[in-house]
Amino acid sequence: MPSTRSYGDQCGVARSLDVIGERWALLIVRELLLGPKRFNDLLAGLAGASPNVISQRLRELVADGVIRAVDLPPPAKVRVYELTDWGRELEPVVLQLGKWGDRAPLPEGAQVGLDSVLLAIQAAVDSARANGRYEIRVGADTFTVDGTSGIAQFRRGTAEHPDATVATDPDTFRAVVFGQRPIGDAIEAGDLTLSGDQESADRLAALLLTLTAARV
Repeated sequence: MPSTRSYGDQCGVARSLDVIGERWALLIVRELLLGPKRFNDLLAGLAGASPNVISQRLRELVADGVIRAVDLPPPAKVRVYELTDWGRELEPVVLQLGKWGDRAPLPEGAQVGLDSVLLAIQAAVDSARANGRYEIRVGADTFTVDGTSGIAQFRRGTAEHPDATVATDPDTFRAVVFGQRPIGDAIEAGDLTLSGDQESADRLAALLLTLTAARV
């Protein structure tokens, strides 16, 4: 597999790092876990990286078979990047690495991206409590949570016949998720709406508070 540098070690860990160990490579994988993205979407999610560096990492990851570039047909006429089946196998690795890194010091002035927040919830949520299918709308972004298989999976896109739906703006979403604002206060102020039958809406509300509950 092509790589800019190699550890020259036959150990599987070293060979994995030959592929995804370059700076920004694994974060590109993280950005694609919830679904395909355009180049500009990747740049927006990786604010500290330059376009040249991201372009180089994308070429390497495509060459190594971790991601693939897909040209969408008209009327979209846009290129997106998505994980291959092999790249998708990194999902539990990234989620576990995120849980492990929660104990590391926080960098000053950094704000966690929306995808990272949702992946952190996915890693921490009790799948049994997330049983059902939900839709999360944050600003212009829409995500599906599917817990019907016994494992909660978060993906970008709309849900077909969701049991409950939440809609809010990015600031309110982060404030509620991180316990900086009570969800009832956000609902009462009209900054967040929950729809669906009461039981499903309650489960979705509990899912949003997963990270806060984990810190209690």
